[in-house]
Amino acid sequence: MQKVDLVPDVEADVPVGLRERKKRARREALIDSTHRLVAQHGLDAVTVDAICADAGVSSRTFFNYFESKDDAVLGIQPWSLDAGVAETFATGGPTGRLGADLEVLVAAMLEHPMISHDRFATVMELARQEPRLLVRQMAWMENHRGTVQGLVERRLAGAHPARVELLGMLLMIVTRATFVRWDSAGGTGDAREHLPDVMHDLRAVLADD
Repeated sequence: MQKVDLVPDVEADVPVGLRERKKRARREALIDSTHRLVAQHGLDAVTVDAICADAGVSSRTFFNYFESKDDAVLGIQPWSLDAGVAETFATGGPTGRLGADLEVLVAAMLEHPMISHDRFATVMELARQEPRLLVRQMAWMENHRGTVQGLVERRLAGAHPARVELLGMLLMIVTRATFVRWDSAGGTGDAREHLPDVMHDLRAVLADD
């Protein structure tokens, strides 16, 4: 499937855990090469071929992980949300209380961060220098807000569309705010540990007269 790799793709007989670790290592190598080259030369001057040469992979391998060099800078990966958690929320669970169940859904969205803390800091620095990266990040979030909003729409069948849209946007905002709080705390541990504080702040704002 791939031609050249720092971490070769051996395949059917490799245990799933090892295969996943190799895929993660390859993805991180591509992100690191992209960050290094963009920091040195600027986003527009860096090509996918240059990234592949630096990381020691083929261009075909690159496009197995990222749609573009912008996505590689940001560490964007396919949307990941546990199907069981999503279905449970959409059908009224797990507690039957909307606020609590929204928190469970956000926790599931936070389970697999796209990028580590040290790389996240690099992303923020590069995005300050290259505003189009922020545009791409927001576009990615907006695209996946539709998925979340679809779950809310199923959960609140017959609700006013404006309410559905509001809750979809709120879920994405709470997810981002939790990552920001995690980053501010040093980016160690599980980002989900900071979700209760974000929810507490949100409830305090909403309760404020």
